[in-house]
Amino acid sequence: MPQRIGTASRHTSESKVDVTIDLDGTGKSEISTGVPFYDHMLDALARHSLCDLTVKAEGDIDIDVHHTVEDSAITIGWALKDAVGDKAGIRRYGDAAVPLDEALAQAVVDISGRPYFVHTGEPEGFQYAMIGGHFTGSMVSHALESLSINAGLTVHLALVAGRDPHHIAEAEFKAFARALRMALEADPRTGGAIPSTKGAL
Repeated sequence: MPQRIGTASRHTSESKVDVTIDLDGTGKSEISTGVPFYDHMLDALARHSLCDLTVKAEGDIDIDVHHTVEDSAITIGWALKDAVGDKAGIRRYGDAAVPLDEALAQAVVDISGRPYFVHTGEPEGFQYAMIGGHFTGSMVSHALESLSINAGLTVHLALVAGRDPHHIAEAEFKAFARALRMALEADPRTGGAIPSTKGAL
């Protein structure tokens, strides 16, 4: 399988984001978004997907973290799509269930080229929870949806159990990362073929 490294940039009046991703890395990350909890989640994404990830973002976080979180996720999605190329030889599908104390999240990923995101199970009120002083619970779904749509992924993410907002967010990011890791892996039994009856993804 050829080297799978992708880059992308998104520069607007609200943020400036530059991303590099290596799908065949070891989980190293260099993350700077100005939003500490989001940095923590993106570090977990890199570490558990085994993708090396560099994200440099500057944004109007003095107004709200929304623009920086969203634009960073969009740009990561673009870089991932760039890196995966024609998808020849990959497993395509991945799934993972990840616990964090009382929280349990399950993610299923299809590198389908058809963007779709389904997210269920978060408790009512989670979207208003403030995590780390800057990051609201609603940003978890928004960030992962923005990443998935812009990478061309079909993702089903379900929170099975959870009470603590930090644990819920982290379990969901880690489940997504582990499922993505499986889907991106080379499948030697395909002989390098694109895993679709259509011959294209």
